[in-house]
Amino acid sequence: MKLISATPSPYARKVRIQLLEKGVPFELVTEVPWNDDTTVPAYNPLEKLPVLILDDGRALYESAYILEWIERMHPQPALMPSDRDAYLEARQYMVLADGICDAALLLFFERLRAPAHRSEPWMARQLRKVDRGLEALARDIGTRPFAVDDRFTLADISVAAPLGWLKVRAPDIDWSTRHPDLARYYERHSQRESFIKTVPTAQVLRDKVV
Repeated sequence: MKLISATPSPYARKVRIQLLEKGVPFELVTEVPWNDDTTVPAYNPLEKLPVLILDDGRALYESAYILEWIERMHPQPALMPSDRDAYLEARQYMVLADGICDAALLLFFERLRAPAHRSEPWMARQLRKVDRGLEALARDIGTRPFAVDDRFTLADISVAAPLGWLKVRAPDIDWSTRHPDLARYYERHSQRESFIKTVPTAQVLRDKVV
């Protein structure tokens, strides 16, 4: 399989970590999806990453769907709880983490506009979502080593993704100082081999986005 990814993408990083944790072989293809020469539109009509291209040529897109597909097609080791309540709790963390990613990216792209064209109310709204989402993560995880089920799951992968992205793309959002327990949680998971191999790095956006 091939995974089309971008080096800073929190959505693609989730899939990369999942594949590495499960030992599923894949070829990593790195692109800047905002540049005019990207191949992403040929595989995903929504022009978003990640895209997982299967051996038969089919393309899967949207990280939430790809995570579920991988979990069902490669069930071992299981990265979702088997218990119903724990499974639903993990899904809630995944939804919250994606919401933080979505708001943080909207804020990032608004900041790319010339200052005179930025919407301060819009940026304040997105920052509020990020801040409240981080507060919820910090409160709910607390000092536990794992988000759910006393073991490593997709909930932990999903929570870690926006935290790593914020360090690279929005260092002014100093979440680690405000939430020291969450910072320790992230640093603990960052020692895993799958995290070390997928550390996010910034990309240069060559073409105009906004």
